[in-house]
Amino acid sequence: MTVAHEGRPTGCLERDGALVPLVALGAPDSVAGLFADWPRWHAHLQAAAGGALPPALPPSLPQLGLPAGLPVLAPLLYPGKVLCAGANYYDHCAEMGVQDLRKEAQRLFFFFKPPRNAVVGPGPTVRKPIGTSAMDWEIELAAVIGTTARNVAVADALAHVAAYTVAIDISARDFNRAPETFYKLDWVAGKAHDTCCPMGPRLVPAGGLADPQDLGLRLSVNGVVKQDARSSGMIFSIAEQIATLSRIMTLDPGDVVLTGTPAGVGAPKGTFLSVGDRLDAAIEGIGTLSVTIQPEG
Repeated sequence: MTVAHEGRPTGCLERDGALVPLVALGAPDSVAGLFADWPRWHAHLQAAAGGALPPALPPSLPQLGLPAGLPVLAPLLYPGKVLCAGANYYDHCAEMGVQDLRKEAQRLFFFFKPPRNAVVGPGPTVRKPIGTSAMDWEIELAAVIGTTARNVAVADALAHVAAYTVAIDISARDFNRAPETFYKLDWVAGKAHDTCCPMGPRLVPAGGLADPQDLGLRLSVNGVVKQDARSSGMIFSIAEQIATLSRIMTLDPGDVVLTGTPAGVGAPKGTFLSVGDRLDAAIEGIGTLSVTIQPEG
């Protein structure tokens, strides 16, 4: 995890609800620093977590499970690249009107979000995109790359994943569409707004999840459940996504891949977010990422 401690971002190891600064364990002081040599630092932290830990930061707040008085930030400040898979759950394709739902009829495609501007942590962190009237939500399982991947086979792809976290892909649906133009869609205008890629609250090492391809995902808006599915509903698996991306570009340690969203987004029903709305996005084995929508800015 990453928290704001004494005025600066501080990377921490979380164990049993307590946070210990990474630097107190002889590791880099930031989570991003771990990805300079993930295999080394992962092994180092595994060994540290199995023994007696140094003193932790202040005790946790029961409602958040996070340190008292310490703002929680996105766990990875900042990813190198944030790559997002579009239309990658069968039920989401169905709700968006796709007629032929066979896997062979689909095409795996991706878009970018700007890491330094879009990635935020939990809390009152997400600002409404300027001018939008169709702000939508999408819970996503996010995979963090730990070792360089270039042209890897599907069978080897998951070996390059260091950790997983919760992400919410927030969209301006009205800006995403450009029906009057020959290209029909504008992915930058629809997806790349500041603060519209909250992540967190923690990174869970890949080995801590028995099967990332079968995790429960649930998102609620103001306490009303909107999305409730499992990652087994993906059209293209996490491994297939990483293999495909690695043929397009080199995936570097610290890059993040958002793996698609299940059914339950707002667009099909014309239901969108407003200032003050609260989103709670939970993924089994990782935790809950909660954000509140702030005014345009």
